[in-house]
Amino acid sequence: MKKILLVIFAVASINCFSQFKDKNIFKPSIQEGMINNNTPSLLIGFINPENFSMSHSYSMSYTAGGNYGLALGVYTNTMRYKLADNFNMQVDASLVHSPYSSFGKNYQNQINGIYLSGAQLNYQPWKDVNISLQYRNIPGGFYNDFYGYNRFGSGFSENLLFGR
Repeated sequence: MKKILLVIFAVASINCFSQFKDKNIFKPSIQEGMINNNTPSLLIGFINPENFSMSHSYSMSYTAGGNYGLALGVYTNTMRYKLADNFNMQVDASLVHSPYSSFGKNYQNQINGIYLSGAQLNYQPWKDVNISLQYRNIPGGFYNDFYGYNRFGSGFSENLLFGR
């Protein structure tokens, strides 16, 4: 009996502390979980996502002649970055693959690969003056000037970065 009373007395004399936990603390919204609202440092702050844009295109073509045929697929990723209000840069990277070629596997494997199809720096010092420095790597058979693109790329003509 003494042991039971001693256990009851020991259990009854233990101080119990509780904590209040706010349920909203542990439920961040989806936006808060994905977006970091902290101000970046100078080193990382150079890459501002507001000044970056990216577009993608995919084209397929088939050429036949002289008992030979070649199918070609080209995926192009165009990345643009606005360095200043009147200065931007653009890089075009292309992934070329040939799903079918009657010229043989060696020719088909020579075509497949990743290419830097273009890079350019665009500077607009005044409203009517545009200066563009470009690197273009377009094979002669794949260049079509009259299909939706101008011959000088898309630096200022589309107003993708300077028009914001």
